[in-house]
Amino acid sequence: MENMAMEVTQVLLSAQAVDSTVRKHAEETLKQFQEQNLPGFLLSLSGELASEEKPVESRKLAGLILKNALDAKEQHRKFELVQRWLSLDVDVKSQIKACLLQTLSSTASDARSTASQVIAKVAGIELPHRRWPELVGSLLSNIHQIPSHVKQATLETLGYLCEEVGPEVVDQDQVNKILTAVVQGMNANEGNTDVRLAATRALYNALGFAQANFSNDMERDYIMRVVCEATLSPEGKIRQAASECLVSIGSAYYDKLAPYIQDIFNITSKAVREDAEPVALQAIEFWSTICDEEIDILEEYGGGFTSDSDVPCFYFIKQALPALVPMLLETLLKQEEDLDQDEGAWNLAMAGGTCLGLVARTVGDDIVPLVMPFIEENITKGDWRQREAATYAFGSVLEGPSPDKLTPIVNVALSFMLTALTNDPNSHVKDTTAWTLGRIFEFLHGSTVETPIITPANCQQIITVLLQSMKDAPNVSEKACGALYFLAQGYEDVGTTSPLTPYFQEIVQSLLIVTHREDAGESRLRTAAYETLNEVVRCSSDETAHLVLELVQVLMTELHKTLEAQKLSSDEREKQNELQGLLCGCLQVIIQKLCASEPTKYAFMQYADQIMNLFLRVFASRSATVHEEAMLAIGALAYAIGHNFAKYVPDLYKYLETGLQNFEEYQVCAVTVGVVGDLCRALEAAILPYCDGIMTQLLKDLSSNQLHRSVKPPIFSCFGDIALAIGENFEKYLMYSMPMLQSAAELSAHTSGVDDEMLEYTNLLRNGILEAYSGIFQGFKNSPKTQLLIPYAPHILQFLDSIYMEKDMDDVVMKTAIGVLGDLADTLGSNAGSLIQQSLSSKDFLNECLSSDDHLIKESAEWARMAISRAISV
Repeated sequence: MENMAMEVTQVLLSAQAVDSTVRKHAEETLKQFQEQNLPGFLLSLSGELASEEKPVESRKLAGLILKNALDAKEQHRKFELVQRWLSLDVDVKSQIKACLLQTLSSTASDARSTASQVIAKVAGIELPHRRWPELVGSLLSNIHQIPSHVKQATLETLGYLCEEVGPEVVDQDQVNKILTAVVQGMNANEGNTDVRLAATRALYNALGFAQANFSNDMERDYIMRVVCEATLSPEGKIRQAASECLVSIGSAYYDKLAPYIQDIFNITSKAVREDAEPVALQAIEFWSTICDEEIDILEEYGGGFTSDSDVPCFYFIKQALPALVPMLLETLLKQEEDLDQDEGAWNLAMAGGTCLGLVARTVGDDIVPLVMPFIEENITKGDWRQREAATYAFGSVLEGPSPDKLTPIVNVALSFMLTALTNDPNSHVKDTTAWTLGRIFEFLHGSTVETPIITPANCQQIITVLLQSMKDAPNVSEKACGALYFLAQGYEDVGTTSPLTPYFQEIVQSLLIVTHREDAGESRLRTAAYETLNEVVRCSSDETAHLVLELVQVLMTELHKTLEAQKLSSDEREKQNELQGLLCGCLQVIIQKLCASEPTKYAFMQYADQIMNLFLRVFASRSATVHEEAMLAIGALAYAIGHNFAKYVPDLYKYLETGLQNFEEYQVCAVTVGVVGDLCRALEAAILPYCDGIMTQLLKDLSSNQLHRSVKPPIFSCFGDIALAIGENFEKYLMYSMPMLQSAAELSAHTSGVDDEMLEYTNLLRNGILEAYSGIFQGFKNSPKTQLLIPYAPHILQFLDSIYMEKDMDDVVMKTAIGVLGDLADTLGSNAGSLIQQSLSSKDFLNECLSSDDHLIKESAEWARMAISRAISV
């Protein structure tokens, strides 16, 4: 392979050739080189990247391949690459690192930038293992180099480095030096724009490391001054990067902002009014971020500042209100000309409206008098931009202020809106009007609202207008569907008669017509129509049950049609899958609706065989995967039918197995696990013949390192479902399932120093483990084999102790945990009594639950107390 190093340039160029044959051959050559001699391969790539004689195209690709050899999106692949790098020969790694650092002084900017990214990836692997300690020092020594491109590349590298590693990996002394270098590079007297831009972008990534520096007044003042100065740079990209820093500071250091907030207001309002869109958008984002912070603080502490909150609310939004609201209202008039934007389009008007909505949620009633004059002035203007902006402003402030404040205004506005939706010549205005109606129904209509805005007097007009709008352009139709969705939802709790009953048939017909529109693929229209149909069915009353039954036949016919289609292109197949998903989803809602009461359930049962047959055909029409929505619908059917579902299991079983094996598409796997739970509840002991296969697959899933973590909690709780269904027959699975539960319990017991997201997951995991224990103990109750469980009791009590001591259970876990304590006592009786008495915290835990405000926890605890006292008195 010696000559490979000579030829690698040519191969890298060929790998970018237009001719696919040449390209494929080159890719194959690179793959072989990598497999046969990894160290040689990586060395020749780093040599290529560092060599100034080589063409920039081959250097850039060499760097990219290096980067991909160090990192991957998938967790388990990333882990393999990290191990592979760590086990490489030290000399090889040193040579590669030397090449990378050398490339930072290259005159080719693409080569420098690629090297920056690769250095950060290597640092991401090595610094946490306390290797490459000299990296930061050698980068910082570059900062004083004369050529500005070296300075620029070094700052870029420091930025990527901070993005790649966590603050705990770099000691404070080095953090101080990095920040000093970065902030100096941002200074207005730095003559080179590229250096200043790289420094500003680097600061954005380094802010997470600056905790200590932001606590020091002098350092913080200096950083804030430099950032604010950079927002005034003549260079647009620097202004944008500096504004991004402000947004990040607003979120990370909200409690330190008070001295600077007036200056920031002046900077941002100037940017919103005068600067280019990318900078103006960041300026609005700053205020949206402050709203997010204040909404969180006010929600958590109900407005009262309590001792357990570290951060008081500074009411920045309330103080800025008189100036902030007019600035945001101006942005609403800067709409894009063409309406058919992509779903992901984002512009000044949308950002301004979004921020206005957050302001309304932050300050409530106070915003209303500030927006009403703008609405009244513009809503009837000849220019569509003014009418649309007024409507958007109105729709944006409907969440936050009290119904008392809004209802009188909405009552006046409603008929105006309905007329506009029918008659306004501009599609943009109609789109926003329909959206605003949806917001009115979402926040001001429903059983909790005192004064109804929808009355027998206007109900018919509202429905007529919405159904008419559903024939409009796709974007307007989609918003009209959305409004109808919230209209139906508001009548969810009305009981036997719903005001929508007289219109039910017409509404359903109109929605089905929308799903068949030629252009239903645009603006998510078909999906929106089905979602609305589901909600209309879900919230319907008994009087329309016979119509829902007719709908079953319609949907079965539609689903049947999708199965008849032959020889589809991959694009058509994807559309067909999506349509099958929507139809199965709708059938699922109908199954749940009709089976909720006996008479309608009896009527529905005539279709059970046909529906089940269709679901199985949906599965059969796919090769490797299981259809998620069909699986969910089957779960609903099993839950509804109960024991009689047994006859379908022989045909269904192979698809269950496919679903459980499919951990690449982990949602499918999780859904299938859930359906196994539904089957256990429906079939009870009749599930037994299938349990060996199911348990084998579940245990296999758990021991795979490729299983997505979100599937673990449902698998554990599925153990509980199975044990509850088959009782003492679960005996043969104890020796496999208990050790797995035990090791997961140990992992989830201690949570010191984890972030919120991890804590949320840990609580899901704990709940899954506890549900398993609960099902197992209840399943063995009154069986002669209960003594098999005695050896596991000490560990379970220890688990309960340790999660009680951590004090970070959520309510769901608390209820399940106290339940498990009761199950233990209930099933093991006197065998558990003494253990429970010896346990460290069961008594405290029980008392805490008994005095809980949550009645579910309290109920569970009352039951546990009785079970424990029975076990102890024996």
